[in-house]
Amino acid sequence: MDYHTFPRNNILCIDMRSFYASVECVKLGLDPMTTMLAVVGDKTRSGSIILAASPALKQRYGVKNVSRYFELPEDPNIHIVQARMGDYVKVSIEITKLLYRYAPREAIHPYSVDEMWLTVNGLEKIYGNAYQIAHMLKTEIYETMGLTCAIGIGDNKFLAKVVMDLYAKKTGIATCRYEDVEALLWPVEVEKIWGDWQ
Repeated sequence: MDYHTFPRNNILCIDMRSFYASVECVKLGLDPMTTMLAVVGDKTRSGSIILAASPALKQRYGVKNVSRYFELPEDPNIHIVQARMGDYVKVSIEITKLLYRYAPREAIHPYSVDEMWLTVNGLEKIYGNAYQIAHMLKTEIYETMGLTCAIGIGDNKFLAKVVMDLYAKKTGIATCRYEDVEALLWPVEVEKIWGDWQ
């Protein structure tokens, strides 16, 4: 297929890994990637929903963000904290302010409290190519806030978002250009690809 008439952009989709749980780990001085921590909507109710589980808790016990408080295994190494939505919004704002230092406001498109798109067209002469910019931002977010993120890079928001979901959450940074769609997306079950059917 000839893609030369398609619009070319350098768009990053930045997703904060286990955002609520990671923020709580940092507040406690713990490593978000190795600590088992669950953020619970209401610690006084056993049926309360777990709003976020750290990667280590997900990996060891299979805890999901829709699990219930009473389903948590009795392990003294699991930290259980009350959700503090105001704190997560504040950190989200700080992340956005960090991005403002590198790109104009109109280039930043929030999707949720922990996910956003960033168009980096025209920034290559200052910071390098899209991958180098993604690596720079990923490093700075970690070094200044202690938070890990996954970043997808694409010619449009859809490709950046999908490659982030499918690949960058495992590798840290991943790229999908129009030419990569057949190799990267066609083999994936359609239900696993971000869209309105989910």
